[in-house]
Amino acid sequence: MHTSRQVARAALIMALSEDREKEREYKARFAKEGFKTAAVDYGGDFVASINKIVERAVVAAKREGVIKEIHAEEGAVAGATREALSQIVTKAVGLSVGGKIGIARSRDHISVAVFFGLGLLHLDDVAVGIGHRAVLSEDT
Repeated sequence: MHTSRQVARAALIMALSEDREKEREYKARFAKEGFKTAAVDYGGDFVASINKIVERAVVAAKREGVIKEIHAEEGAVAGATREALSQIVTKAVGLSVGGKIGIARSRDHISVAVFFGLGLLHLDDVAVGIGHRAVLSEDT
């Protein structure tokens, strides 16, 4: 069984993947190790996009089979995503963000990592946030 730290690390690696090809490569590697993973790109104005980012994370997790269409599992991904976003809010308010959301699960551990570039003209910065939730697993 994987620890919460191992699941968080997998989510972060998914968020750091450079392109779709790397995403597929990491996803296959993690599947062999017993993780379910997903990643989705995102870009836009940070404040106006918070709800859309959470929604995209939940949809990607369902689409890739990381979670089932169960209220508690959807809520776990939404909560972990909001936690990750709360860690970067002070850097991101008023700026455009672009990057990737990575999601990983092993049994009852779910982690969501966000890796965003923050842009204002040519003054770019980066930010990383990560959230974790525990949800009852049928496998436990």
